[in-house]
Amino acid sequence: MQKSQIDIVAFGPEHIDGAVALSRAESWPHRREDWVLAHALSEGVAAMDADGRVTGTTLVTPYGTDCATINMVIVDKSMRGLGLGRTLMERAVALADGRPLRLVATKEGLPLYEKLGFVTTGLIRQHQGEVRRLERPEGIEEMQAGDLDALKALDREAYGADRSALIDALVERGEIAVIRKGETIEAWAAIRPFGRGEVIGPVIAPDAKTACALIAWHASSRPGAFLRVDTGSETGIAPWLTEIGLAHVGGGIAMRRPPKEDAEQARRKVYALANQALG
Repeated sequence: MQKSQIDIVAFGPEHIDGAVALSRAESWPHRREDWVLAHALSEGVAAMDADGRVTGTTLVTPYGTDCATINMVIVDKSMRGLGLGRTLMERAVALADGRPLRLVATKEGLPLYEKLGFVTTGLIRQHQGEVRRLERPEGIEEMQAGDLDALKALDREAYGADRSALIDALVERGEIAVIRKGETIEAWAAIRPFGRGEVIGPVIAPDAKTACALIAWHASSRPGAFLRVDTGSETGIAPWLTEIGLAHVGGGIAMRRPPKEDAEQARRKVYALANQALG
């Protein structure tokens, strides 16, 4: 099939079953419920062939006006090499409406993202498996109804963007544990159903020890359950995750794309420094 026979349309509920089929073909763990959640938080586009089959997807999740993430980027194997991936990404960039962008890339997608102005900021390690029996750490408790605003404020400080809609969805679908210091929430972590089991995250903590305690609190009530945790390589908790039964099974490359004006300012700054060096 040629690219000219493909229509790019707004992603809607009617495309979810086709998207699930695409992600399963790529051995992604996403259930239909995971796609429903992603769609509820996002805008996106779907590539449709002449038979009405979904052959590509991409979603854009805005976090207020602070930034947006691009996710669920899939192109059917039969359509690769025709430039469809670039078309989907260009549509995603347009949907972001000038927001700074973030994504997690595969090695295969890296060249395209770099051409579109994304730069590498770190590595993401994916750990998953059947968790070992753990003792429940002390000093951690379930969140209370009145904690929601504090959770959102702490998350925004840590992530640098307003993820209120995401946190509302996590509260509705999962469980959240918190650590208090006096009347102040110092750290928190969520767990929710995902794929073969459950995923723990976000984990908002001031240090690795606290992050591990929060993960252990959730995991301790689920001995033998299949859990997943994604973490930045810089956190240093990967060896501990392996020790508790969550093996390193892959990951991705964290990338960001600054707004055009920021990129232009950076270019001018480099140019000015170069001129000073020449002078």
